[in-house]
Amino acid sequence: MKRREFIAFLGTMAIAAPRAAAAQTSKIYRLGTLSVGPPFPPTAGPGAMLVAGLVQRGYTLGQNLAYEARGSAGKISQMPNLVQELKAANVDVVVTVGYPAATAAKASGLPTVVATGSGDPVVTGLVTSLARPGGNVTGISDDAAMLSTKRLGLLKDMSPQLRKVAMLWNKDDLGMSQRYDASAKAAQALGVTVQPLGVREPDDFNEAFAAMNRDPPDAILMVTDSLTLLNRKRVFDYAAEHRLPAIYEQDFMAHDGGLMSYGADPKESFDRAAAQVARIFQGAKPADLPFEIPTRYLLVINLKTAKTMNLTVPNALLALADEVIE
Repeated sequence: MKRREFIAFLGTMAIAAPRAAAAQTSKIYRLGTLSVGPPFPPTAGPGAMLVAGLVQRGYTLGQNLAYEARGSAGKISQMPNLVQELKAANVDVVVTVGYPAATAAKASGLPTVVATGSGDPVVTGLVTSLARPGGNVTGISDDAAMLSTKRLGLLKDMSPQLRKVAMLWNKDDLGMSQRYDASAKAAQALGVTVQPLGVREPDDFNEAFAAMNRDPPDAILMVTDSLTLLNRKRVFDYAAEHRLPAIYEQDFMAHDGGLMSYGADPKESFDRAAAQVARIFQGAKPADLPFEIPTRYLLVINLKTAKTMNLTVPNALLALADEVIE
């Protein structure tokens, strides 16, 4: 057998093993999900992506898989109560979205898989290292420095005269503050001045907009968490009114009306999170499962929004896009 064929064979066996093991038992595996936003159901969005990944590995809702969804809708103080609900439901694994969700799940002692939105887990103290997490948490990690540099580069492609960028982020979310720090360092390396606009509550966006009115930036970069996500339409409207190029971190933001987004492909991230969940179902410990880095990133450009703002998107930038919304 040739080496390449042998590696492919091993990969097939690794995928097939959880499916075969799951099929040989009548056990009901219980999956919990925990989000800083609203709960995500198993039939749409991230929940559907996660469930689809588990189906491929032999776990099916209503047969050998139960699903418990919890979300704080931005009320971070509710996290401990939601975690206790998941513990009472006897979940085997919790998949989290957002740094506060990850820290709450970690504190509970439940096996935890971070799907997205938690920043660098080493910098924030979730784990001791990516290769050897050493606790009850594993998952998918952001490469904040690379992403920040790329997003700022895309803003420069959109607006070559870029000299100052306003950065919006939730100052009370350590994971998002870490992403802001990485973005600020990347901006400095590119010769771009940062206008820091940290927010803690919805009313703070009014102050952020007033600060931009007093000292207009050339563009906006918004770091995504539950607070900025729930107020995204206000940022879209401000950017449109002032004809400011803006970039966001997730593809659905561009679909919602943002000018452009660049971030990890959510389908890949949740599929890989599902693979880690399947391994934990079969007895693996999060401490022994290395954190993974996404391999696929998507650039989405909303040309309709650009036309509304009377902005011309350079052809070279359009050629880079994975998706263009007409």
